[in-house]
Amino acid sequence: MNASPTRVLVLAGGISHERDVSLRSGRRVADGLRAQGKHVELRDPDASLLPYLRDSKPDVVWPALHGASGEDGALRGLLDLIGIPYVGSRANAARLAWDKPTAKALVSRVGVHTPLSIALSRDSFRELGAHSILDELADELSGELVVKPAQGGSAQGVSIVTDRSDLPSAMVNAYNYCDVALIEQRITGVEIAIGILDSGMGPVALPAVEIAPVAGAYTFEARYNAGQTLFYTPARIAAKEAERAAEAALAAHSQLGLRHLSRVDMIVDGAGTPWFLEANVLPGLTETSILPQALVAAGHDLGWVYAALAESAIEGP
Repeated sequence: MNASPTRVLVLAGGISHERDVSLRSGRRVADGLRAQGKHVELRDPDASLLPYLRDSKPDVVWPALHGASGEDGALRGLLDLIGIPYVGSRANAARLAWDKPTAKALVSRVGVHTPLSIALSRDSFRELGAHSILDELADELSGELVVKPAQGGSAQGVSIVTDRSDLPSAMVNAYNYCDVALIEQRITGVEIAIGILDSGMGPVALPAVEIAPVAGAYTFEARYNAGQTLFYTPARIAAKEAERAAEAALAAHSQLGLRHLSRVDMIVDGAGTPWFLEANVLPGLTETSILPQALVAAGHDLGWVYAALAESAIEGP
């Protein structure tokens, strides 16, 4: 690797619903960077951040901010404006991936399957008649449904609807987190996540991680409480299915213009077809998160990866 950056500023915390997860990710990243001899400061962003950045001018910012504060592109755009390198996708790409309906539309253009869905704003839901809309949804999107906020992560606001009588409460749950709800046909199969890593030599798909929640649903609690989810790395799918899923994940990463690292969430159905659900520009990096498991399974030292990404960000573009 090239010369170490003099100073890495890790941002963690923020004000999103995923604040606690971000703090855990940030501490893990900071520990890994320090193990590589980096000079690391861990900071919770607030109103003093931009003046601080202008005055201190760190060599690179490592955003470990989940939720809107770190993944919607706003912070990244500001870092671009003041000319400070940062790890992760550029602002425009982050905006595309952050909005799930937009990401699904773009990824489908390169031949990647994604579940049939519709996005409805809270205002449209009210003005066009909630009962009529619910009836149409139940008729046109047959079978079980998944209702989720159009923006957000960590399964917050997500409901699996097996009975149409539960659809109204699922919509309300989603609207608690975002003004737009995404209603998808549920694809059943093996739930997997594929991390993409690019530390300067081009994007590479990491081993697929299979997600098997003990209680049946991969909820927020199941994601971040040890013992509530079983993970299999590599996923328990056929080699050909894993290859197809990796190709789809790389296609999604490239189509969305992502950089450095991402995580693509998919379902592999009974026919072996991978279905794109969403892409995460800043995957969780906690002790129970998927991407670190995939990195370790691929033979990577986590600290080395985090340091390599910091150096790649400094070198640009």
